Amino acid sequence: MSIPIPDTTIVDETPEQGKGVGKLDRLDRRAGALRRTTSSKSASIIAIVLAVLWTIPTFGLLVTSFRPAREIRRTGWWTAFSNPEFTLENYSDALYGSSTDFASYLVNSFVITLPAVIIPITLALLAAYAFAWIDFRGRNILFVAVFALQIVPIQVTLVPLLSQYVNWGIDGSFWPIWLSHSIFALPLAIFLLHNFMKDIPRELVEAARVDGAGHVRIFFTVLMPLLVPAIAAFGIFQFLWVWNDLLVALTFGSARDVAPITVRLAELSGSRGASWHLLPAGAFIAIIVPVIVFLALQRYFVRGLLAGSVKG
Repeated sequence: MSIPIPDTTIVDETPEQGKGVGKLDRLDRRAGALRRTTSSKSASIIAIVLAVLWTIPTFGLLVTSFRPAREIRRTGWWTAFSNPEFTLENYSDALYGSSTDFASYLVNSFVITLPAVIIPITLALLAAYAFAWIDFRGRNILFVAVFALQIVPIQVTLVPLLSQYVNWGIDGSFWPIWLSHSIFALPLAIFLLHNFMKDIPRELVEAARVDGAGHVRIFFTVLMPLLVPAIAAFGIFQFLWVWNDLLVALTFGSARDVAPITVRLAELSGSRGASWHLLPAGAFIAIIVPVIVFLALQRYFVRGLLAGSVKG
């Protein structure tokens, strides 16, 4: 008589492993559903139509910027293909004309934008690390307070800030613009970078601590290489915001020596609109730099947006 022997195979699976497998299964299902949705024929057609509609105004702006002033006033940009007549006079007048001098304002935009991107990112990285990996009293309450600052309208802060800058004696310089853009960007920057830091496995930080690493070494050797996509994503957002800003520039940088290109673009057509034909050239000069920056950092931008999207 044979006695059945029970299966005594030991499955070495901890609850954490089972939870991890379930999380991966859910992520695989979500990824498959997303691939099926985005790879459908109708989705591709809609994406192409939206891309064409989005590109037509920019293409029309480019064509118009190369047309003579008399043609711009008489006909639309689409007639340039039946009667092609192009010139660089609009760009020359916009950049180096005695009444426009776009070149100096373009330099001012670079001087304003680069520090206004670097300062908030630097401060936000330090603050986000403290909120994510340093345990101190009132951390959660302080983080909620910082996050809540995003709902404060920029407009209500302009007059108090301007009064304070005048009291400090720094009005008329680049410092008010740098400080204002940094103040307005910090809440969102801290929130985004904190979320990315919290997604980093705790085991990496704990292993570095076991090896004797302090906060400075953990920050620069463990976390910084992993945060490059997040930093690049927010850097692009901040660059585009500061470069295209007009409100802060008019409030704190209306002086010619510190005014950015957006201020001059608003005045390019003249007091009575006599030079409005220069607006297409000036607008294209203003947008070409953000386009180049976005295309150059596009892969980091996409990675930064998707880095926090794998939560189960």
